[in-house]
Amino acid sequence: MRILVWHVHGGWTEAFVRGQHEYLLPASSDGGAWGLGRGGRQWPAAAQEVDLETLDPDAVDAVVLQRPEEIAAVARSLGRRPGIDLPAVYLEHNTPKGDVPFTLHPLADQSTIPVVHVTHFNQLFWDTGTATTTVIEHGIPDPGHLYTGEQEEMGVVVNEPVRRGRVTGTDLLPGFAGVGPLRVFGMGTEALPGALNLKGYGLSEVRLHIAGDVQAPQLHQELARCRLYLHPLRWTSLGLALLEAMHLGMPVLALATTEASRAIPHGAGLVSNDVDELQKFARRLLDDPDDAYAMGMRAREAALQRYGLNKFLRAWDELLAELPQGMRRGAHPQSGPAFTRQDHKASQDTNGSHDIERTHP
Repeated sequence: MRILVWHVHGGWTEAFVRGQHEYLLPASSDGGAWGLGRGGRQWPAAAQEVDLETLDPDAVDAVVLQRPEEIAAVARSLGRRPGIDLPAVYLEHNTPKGDVPFTLHPLADQSTIPVVHVTHFNQLFWDTGTATTTVIEHGIPDPGHLYTGEQEEMGVVVNEPVRRGRVTGTDLLPGFAGVGPLRVFGMGTEALPGALNLKGYGLSEVRLHIAGDVQAPQLHQELARCRLYLHPLRWTSLGLALLEAMHLGMPVLALATTEASRAIPHGAGLVSNDVDELQKFARRLLDDPDDAYAMGMRAREAALQRYGLNKFLRAWDELLAELPQGMRRGAHPQSGPAFTRQDHKASQDTNGSHDIERTHP
C-alpha cells in the first residue's frame, strides 16, 4: 500500500516506516509541523518525501491521520475525503486533556474512521462515543543490549520539561537529585538548571548533567552507561524513551500512572506512586550494579516480547488490510466522519503544542 502519513511523532514513525509498504511523508521547503518529511533521518527508501499539493490523489491508498486538522488538509489537497473516498485511520498518541475521564475525542461518534490508540490506558480514558477503536501498542527497532551501567547516575529522557512541568514530573527531579546524580536528555533541557534551583535544595549543581537533544545512536550509547532509567512522568502516554531504555537492558523506575504498570514487569525495576519508595529503590540500584544489571535483563526480555518491531508491524498490516478498499472520489457512504470537531478543546493540541513524548525528535 501507499500510505500518506505526516512526520509528527519521530519515535513512532521510526518504527512504522520499517514495514512492507510505501510511506508518503509530506515535505516542504520550510519544514515544520506540516512539512517535516523525513526530517534528516536514516529511514528506509520506502519512506518517501512528497509535496502534498502536487501529489497525484490516486497515488494514495490510505492515510494515517494524527491531528484533527489533517482531515481537512487531505480533502483540500487531494480532493479525497478521509473515511469517505480515501481509506483512513486516526492514530491517537496522547492521553486525554481537560475534564478527564469525560474528555471527548475529536473523532468521537463517527463511523468511518477507526481510532487507533497506542496504549490500553488511552483507549480506556478517551471518550470516543460510538467510534470504532482498537489498540496497537508501540514497537521499537531493537537498539541492542548496550547497557553497561558504569556511571552511578539516573538517566532521564524528557522533552520540554520546564514548559510541561508537573505533566512530566519535573518537580520531582530535585528529590531524586538528592539521592544521586541525574543525566537528562531531550529538547529544552538546557533550561532545567535555572528552573530547578538545586542550590535552594542544598544540592550541588553537579547533581544535574544536561545531555541535551541528541540523535538516537548517541542517545542509546550514552543512556546505556547510566546505572538506571528514571521515568517520573505523571500524565503522558507511554513514553518511547522508557521502552527504549528497557530494550537497552536498563532497570527502570516509574510512577504507577498511565500504562507504566503494564509495560514494566515485576523484577525489572520498580513501579510505584510512593516517591519515597522510588527514591530508596534508586539508591539501592546505584549502590548495587549487579542487581541493576539483572533487573535490566528482565526489562529487556519483557520489552522484546511485548514491544518488538515485528509484532507492531504485523498488527498494523492486519488493520490496514481491513480498511475498505476501492474507495473513489465522489463516493458517498451513508455516514461520514465528524469534520466539525476542530473547535473541540481536545483538537487544539496541534503539533506545535502537543505533549507527545518523542524519544529523539
